[in-house]
Amino acid sequence: MKSLSVNALAAPTSGIRKIFNLAVKMDDCVKLMVGEPDFPTPEHIVEAACKALHEGKTGYTVSAGIPQLRALIAESVGKRKGIHADPEQQVIVTNGATGALYLSMKALMNPGDEIIIGVPLFSNYLGQAISIGAVPKFVTLREENGFIMDCEDLEKAVTPKTKAILLNSPSNPVGSIISPETLGKIAEIAVKHDLYVISDEVYQDYNYGGVPVVSIASFPGMQERTVIIDSFSKTYAMTGWRVGYAVSSPEIIRLMISMQDDVISCVNTMAQYAAVEALSGPQNSVRQMIDEFRVRRDLLVEGIEKIEGLKCVKPNGAFYLYVNISGTGLTSEDFAMRLLREARVAVVPGTAFGPGGTEYVRISYVTSQKNLLKGVKRISNFVKNLKLEKEGIQDADQRTCGKI
Repeated sequence: MKSLSVNALAAPTSGIRKIFNLAVKMDDCVKLMVGEPDFPTPEHIVEAACKALHEGKTGYTVSAGIPQLRALIAESVGKRKGIHADPEQQVIVTNGATGALYLSMKALMNPGDEIIIGVPLFSNYLGQAISIGAVPKFVTLREENGFIMDCEDLEKAVTPKTKAILLNSPSNPVGSIISPETLGKIAEIAVKHDLYVISDEVYQDYNYGGVPVVSIASFPGMQERTVIIDSFSKTYAMTGWRVGYAVSSPEIIRLMISMQDDVISCVNTMAQYAAVEALSGPQNSVRQMIDEFRVRRDLLVEGIEKIEGLKCVKPNGAFYLYVNISGTGLTSEDFAMRLLREARVAVVPGTAFGPGGTEYVRISYVTSQKNLLKGVKRISNFVKNLKLEKEGIQDADQRTCGKI
């Protein structure tokens, strides 16, 4: 038989899924690997979906999304991001943020075009870019810089083949937030080299203070060259509802709508009506959830910093802790697999987030404070056992040398 798609075969499998598939089969496992809020979708949003069902709103919608939802998204983007967008021409409702990311890359990139991505990265970026034939160019986000993209490194990565920059702030997996000053410099580079920017802003509400969250699209000359990606998944605990969106120029959105029509026709109708309620209804549940995650972050950081051999940068946003485990002497994959098997704690190796992650693991704090404390205790005991194991080997070596 003839060979299958080269691009599809080249796309990497998820390192997160590898851990997930093992962890779900374990009893008494503290699962700190998946980025999914443990809060239920607020009841008023669920009721809106049920109401839509009972009213017979079960047919297709227009590919771009129902007008009510696009209008509310445009209004929200104006208030929260300072961007004016025509809901009919500049907004598309997508199958989650991942759908928006894929469609935006497909609309912007030709095979062989380069897209600059900071690493560590959200693993789907890499698979999506490769699957459409784009060429990822990596800029290392260094721990000593707080995992913020260095603008000199960024400009050095630009070549005649560069077409776009992909930004993620607040970031998965490191929780960093790009400051307005740095975003301004990145915007200048994008304008100077005539580059598009795909700006993944799904964690915008997960900001714990210190650095304001702004959109690069709000800078001069950037709105027409930026695709804003956002979602209802994290802010409203709606991961399984699969509703995201993109905001960009009419030309880009037109292409995305056309491609979405070919692939999924439209986003789940009832879920769209639930998203209408999410934006138009009460927001107190969002505030309560963010406050709880701030407490969890502080609890986790405090616990990890007490473990000899581990260190971390306190994240300003999102709900992940990117932990340096180099002091243990293990690679990230060995650390994660042994921690899972020996201590029943599931974390994700840094190698799941692009090149250069061999000294890190990602811990997601989307679980209860009780579970976090249990996980930290188990991690602490695991690392202590590693130290004893290492000391035992050294003692054995010394005794052997003494006999010789």
